Amino acid sequence: MDCIFCKIIKGEIPSYTIYEDEFIKCFLDINPSTNGDLLIVPKKHYENILDIEENIVIHIHKVSKKIYHILKERLNIDGLTLVQNNFYGQEIKHYHLHLTPRYKDDNLTQNFNKDLLDDISKTYEKLKEVNFT
Repeated sequence: MDCIFCKIIKGEIPSYTIYEDEFIKCFLDINPSTNGDLLIVPKKHYENILDIEENIVIHIHKVSKKIYHILKERLNIDGLTLVQNNFYGQEIKHYHLHLTPRYKDDNLTQNFNKDLLDDISKTYEKLKEVNFT
C-alpha cells in the first residue's frame, strides 16, 4: 500500500510523534495551520468514517481530550478545532483526526460562499424525521 500514514506508522517515514499506543499514532502535522497542529491516525488502515470500527473512533476521541489538556498546559492554546474529512476534501485516504490549536491572534478563518447556502428551513425539511436506527 502506498499510504503515507501507513508508512509513518511503520517507521518508514519519520514523524514528530507526540503519543502512540497499540491502536493509534499521534504526530505533528508537517504542514501546520497553527503551532501544535497534529493528527491522530489509527494504526490499522481505514479509509474513512464509513469503514472505521466504532471502538477506534471512541479511542481517538478519548485521546484527543487528553491531548487538548496537554496543548492547553504546554502551548497555552485558547481553543481547539477538530476536523475529520471524508471523500471530498480528504487528501490522504486514511482516516485521521486533525487537532488544530486555536490562538486568539491566529487569524485562521474558514472561508465559504454564503450565496450557495439554502435557507435553513429548506435544509431542515430534507433532514427532519430521519430514522437513525
